[in-house]
Amino acid sequence: MKSFSIGKCFGVLSFWLLLNHPIAAQTTSVAVAANMKDAFTAINSAFIASGKPELRIVYGSSGNFASQIMNGAPFNVFISADESYPLELYRNGKTVDAGKVYAIGKLVMLTKNSSGIKLNTDKTELARVIAKANKIAIAKPELAPYGRAAVEYLKAIGLWELAKDKLVYADNVGMATMFVSTGAADLGFTSLSLAKSPELLKDTSYLELEETWYAPIKQRMVLIKGAPPEASDLYQFMQSTKARQILIQYGYSLPGNQP
Repeated sequence: MKSFSIGKCFGVLSFWLLLNHPIAAQTTSVAVAANMKDAFTAINSAFIASGKPELRIVYGSSGNFASQIMNGAPFNVFISADESYPLELYRNGKTVDAGKVYAIGKLVMLTKNSSGIKLNTDKTELARVIAKANKIAIAKPELAPYGRAAVEYLKAIGLWELAKDKLVYADNVGMATMFVSTGAADLGFTSLSLAKSPELLKDTSYLELEETWYAPIKQRMVLIKGAPPEASDLYQFMQSTKARQILIQYGYSLPGNQP
């Protein structure tokens, strides 16, 4: 199995900086899943505009963040790309409670316009696209929910055997998206929220994939025990009308009243 680990060194560096930076304990630190980068940038701007202080934000894979928090990384809020990692932290006594599902993510297939690949929902056409592609980028399934969803999707539509030897793995969905946008991979799986980025849309095209072919990507957030008031304020703001409007704008569905 081929493996691209470009993002790994950044995750280690981010963890080291959080543990050693002299003002880490004075600033609310937020771990945010990579698929949320554009949406959370907008949410954070709205949060600050409401009179709140700036936050220390780190983007990466949910699996890496969960491991870091288990090992004492000084994050105060964890905004995950799935449910399993926050709930694991809760079961291990690291969080205030089980948290909240704040969004439902959507999986898309992405290609660079210059690749000449035309995306189509027809299974036969998808098989041709995968056969034509030299490399297909996904986030590591063991670390990133969108990578896991991509594997589920390929297996569900019967194209796993055709695709598996072409897969290149990134540490998070943001890195997988970059593989496609830079031409390192002809095709890739990413989140709808990242695919809708205006910068990305200049040179790429995406196909929203049928949600019945992969498990719902329920994205959960949790407050870490001992979090300062600013962290609680952000946690509440993530549930506000303004934040929910931003999430819809960036391609997420809302979970309603689901705990």
